[in-house]
Amino acid sequence: MFTGIVQDVGRITAREPRGGDMRLRIGAVRLPLEGVRIGDSIAVSGVCLTVVEVGAGAFSADVSNETLSLTTLGALGEGSPVNLEPALRVGDPLGGHLMSGHVDGIGRLLALEEDARSWRMRFEVPAALARYVARKGSIAIDGISLTVNEVEGREFGVNIIPHTFEATTLGSAVPGRAVNIEVDQIARYVERLAGAGETA
Repeated sequence: MFTGIVQDVGRITAREPRGGDMRLRIGAVRLPLEGVRIGDSIAVSGVCLTVVEVGAGAFSADVSNETLSLTTLGALGEGSPVNLEPALRVGDPLGGHLMSGHVDGIGRLLALEEDARSWRMRFEVPAALARYVARKGSIAIDGISLTVNEVEGREFGVNIIPHTFEATTLGSAVPGRAVNIEVDQIARYVERLAGAGETA
């Protein structure tokens, strides 16, 4: 589990094809890797990956074709920045909202504009995910926990404070950029429970 509080912006340092899928090597800057062990989970731009190698300032993870095709990781090359967050541990503060690191789909940044010291960003999600996006609800964009300001059809807006703009990959985002979307887990469970009687 993760909370969407990004702890570092790392960079992909290598892409190595392996048996039909891909091994990514990711360099970290501020994220301490001394305590990271093989088998640990790290969210890479919102995608939960399992550490298979770890060394000084970098770790590697295998990424299946399924994940490469359903997330933005497949389109990222060497040098691409990625948001990093280690898995939540017992006793860690819940600063964002609970996330699984299982991306629901790929969205797209439509527009951004300055709003005082913050930025207003408008995104579009696939039609199948639109019903899970609610005003003042939570959403994860590239692994960043954000609050939805407004919703209109498949589009929604968020406000990005200066810290988030500077400490995540959103600071370099431009219109048209693809982003990983994970909707609020509560919305999915509510839908499942509401439909439970239909299959009984």
